Amino acid sequence: MKKIFSLWVLIIFLLIGCSEVVFNPHEEPAGSQSNYDMKLSMDNNGLFSADISINILNVSNEKWDELKLYFIPNMFTSENSPQLNTPSEVRIESVKIENQDASYSLEKDTINIPLKTSVSPNESINFQMKYHFTLPIDGFRFEKIDSNYHLAQWYPMVPTYQKGWNKLDYTFKGESYHTTFSNFNLTVDIPKEYTLVITSDEDKLLNLSNNLFRIENVKEIFVALLKDPQVIQKKSQNVNIRVFGKDESEEFLDKVAETAVESFNYFQSIIGPYPHKQLDIILDGPGMEYPGVVTASSINGRSVTNEAIKNIVVHEIAHQWFYGIISNDPYTDAWLDEGIAQIATHLFLMHNEKEFSYLDHSDKMEPLPSNLPLHEYLKSPQSNYIYGQSSTNLAKIFNQHGGKQTAEDFLSRYFTLYKYKEVDTDEFVRFMKFYLELKDDSLFESWLKLGDAEK
Repeated sequence: MKKIFSLWVLIIFLLIGCSEVVFNPHEEPAGSQSNYDMKLSMDNNGLFSADISINILNVSNEKWDELKLYFIPNMFTSENSPQLNTPSEVRIESVKIENQDASYSLEKDTINIPLKTSVSPNESINFQMKYHFTLPIDGFRFEKIDSNYHLAQWYPMVPTYQKGWNKLDYTFKGESYHTTFSNFNLTVDIPKEYTLVITSDEDKLLNLSNNLFRIENVKEIFVALLKDPQVIQKKSQNVNIRVFGKDESEEFLDKVAETAVESFNYFQSIIGPYPHKQLDIILDGPGMEYPGVVTASSINGRSVTNEAIKNIVVHEIAHQWFYGIISNDPYTDAWLDEGIAQIATHLFLMHNEKEFSYLDHSDKMEPLPSNLPLHEYLKSPQSNYIYGQSSTNLAKIFNQHGGKQTAEDFLSRYFTLYKYKEVDTDEFVRFMKFYLELKDDSLFESWLKLGDAEK
């Protein structure tokens, strides 16, 4: 009996000891939870019509007395983008709350709706909006490119709610909108001569009347209408990877597709499973990630080489995990998806190297943290800090603690703990300190602005 008792004491001791090293991930609460029902149509003259209904659940701890939504198409009208020769035209037909006409204001990219009745925690409210719009030429992701239409952030989008609506001013650099994971029903009706590419596993290169799609648990949806595209398709395990081009050679499209498959397989093996059955790569427009879709042919409007396009594709595919599945606020913590996507890209390109190689330009840069809000980089090239400085310093840390193998193991564990959660800088530092057994913040203080990293 004494031996049995002693054995139980040992087991309890071991369990208590193990519990001391279990890491409990924290997440930033979204505060809002949305289900979208949307109808989108385009006529033969490029005029779009949208009918949007959003059911918004209050999952915060506060009452809502107003709604604030992003409406980014308004940023490309002549009023807000006078530099454009062909701006967007936007005409709002109606805005309703619970099927009743609602008063609202539209200023730049913000729709503000005062509520007659407050929305308490765990209550929901229905927002409806009908409007018409055209796409600008030389816009920013929301634009017409030759005969193709790219509809990024084309619908009213619900922000997160964190001590108020988390809605900041739009910027034409970076991503100044922040949404949480939502569900979408989307019906699309467009002219027959266009190929429809959207955030969905169900677009099969067939343009039918009133295409209906159900898209779940994504942060946003992207829609592209492509005129007579070239298409290369390849299978990667159970995922269909498609590359769409315009005037590229079939040989180049095939090389891009091969690079996409290789990097996609690598990311699935070291990070974790991709949640969709399809990944689309459009070689048109600026390098950008959307759930299930990436675009890649230029950087900030500048054309790049074919080799650079392949690297952009790898980086944007990495975002399917770091942005698409692990969320962060791209206005205040852009480095968390950009810097980590850079690290993942470097890992793929390292081949047999065991340590990261990097160029450190910190001595030539103004000493600024990598996690400032976007508007605080207006006088400095934000990419130097958000992309370059952050990935360089992460690479240094990994090299000091085992190099490539440690980085791969870290990303796998990070993904497992934080998928479909929102992470901020302090939480990322808290986890990295735990994982690498770091005793203090000294490896982060020179390039990050830290708050309560011990929360």
